[in-house]
Amino acid sequence: MDKSIKAAVALVVAGMAVAASAQEVVKIGTMSPLSGPQAHYGKDNVTGVRFAVEDLNTQSVTIGGKKIKFEVVAEDDAADPKQGTAAAQKLCDDKVAAVAGILNSGVAIPSAKIFNDCGVPFITGAATNPELTRPGYPGVFRIIANDNALGAALAGYAADTLKLKNVAVIDDRTAYGQGLANVFKKDAGAKGVNIVASEFTNDKATDFMAILTSIKAKKPDAIFYGGMDAQAGPMLRQMVQLGMTNVKFFGGDGICTAELAKLATGTKTLGNVVCADGGASLAKMPGGTEWKKRYDAKNPGVFQVYSPYFYDATMLIVDAMKRADSTDPKKYLPELRKSEYNGVTAKIAFQENGELKVPLYTLSHYIEGKKTPIGE
Repeated sequence: MDKSIKAAVALVVAGMAVAASAQEVVKIGTMSPLSGPQAHYGKDNVTGVRFAVEDLNTQSVTIGGKKIKFEVVAEDDAADPKQGTAAAQKLCDDKVAAVAGILNSGVAIPSAKIFNDCGVPFITGAATNPELTRPGYPGVFRIIANDNALGAALAGYAADTLKLKNVAVIDDRTAYGQGLANVFKKDAGAKGVNIVASEFTNDKATDFMAILTSIKAKKPDAIFYGGMDAQAGPMLRQMVQLGMTNVKFFGGDGICTAELAKLATGTKTLGNVVCADGGASLAKMPGGTEWKKRYDAKNPGVFQVYSPYFYDATMLIVDAMKRADSTDPKKYLPELRKSEYNGVTAKIAFQENGELKVPLYTLSHYIEGKKTPIGE
């Protein structure tokens, strides 16, 4: 080979090496239940993060003079605090730059300390227990309304709109379910609603006949359930078996899913459900309708509730990185705290404690098996 050609080839190879070295891989961590009865939520959550990363990687994002390739590191927390904290530590060990994830408050609360200790910012778009932000960790954020808003909204609807007098309460003894039920009991009681029973189950149960039989004897106008759809669906079916077809059924975002209609298998009691989501309905989100169309086209049958929030959480993190011109959490965290980001779900800005400045909620019911907003 001619010396001049060799030199030219060497320059090309060197240029390619420089270009390759100028690209940086940035890991975005996420965790949710990817196994067990809540896996449908988890798959949706993780897919929301992946969808954001796919969009970002088409944008040729440059930060700190380097072209960035984003990668998702996903862990299964199985909706279990012990497995969840192990998953959180693994994400820290994998040197993720941020975490957009976690469905369950019982997993999020202990995991938040782990992320704080290893210096990784953490945003949830699903875990709603107010205790999550109470410690004041500077890198913990929530982009969905918390249980104080949801419990109060459901209590107000029960007392002020439906004029219900007697309500029984059941919770699944998780941080989420028990916390939401306690808020509802407090707020409904303050409005004059009589809490005729307070029962509990667990987040693995499927047989509620004993609890429901006991409650039926107290003739409630409604049952409030603090928990997830995997238990609410069988509960609705068993209410039919006991002739409780005129009893309203209240719950938070954990039951406010398309999956609930499948789990309740067309029972009459599904039409008695009133549930609350911690955000605007898709139709009223700034970018909800178009985003959902794109999401469904690429991920048919996956959508449940929270994927647009986890999409926004991922985009929010990268927006802060861009503004800081750094992927180092220490450098971009101050920008994250100052965010005023126009997301798919809402304009996102934070209070000092990491909660939204303007939390929204939507009440829904089921018409002909389809979840339909009542009001916002």
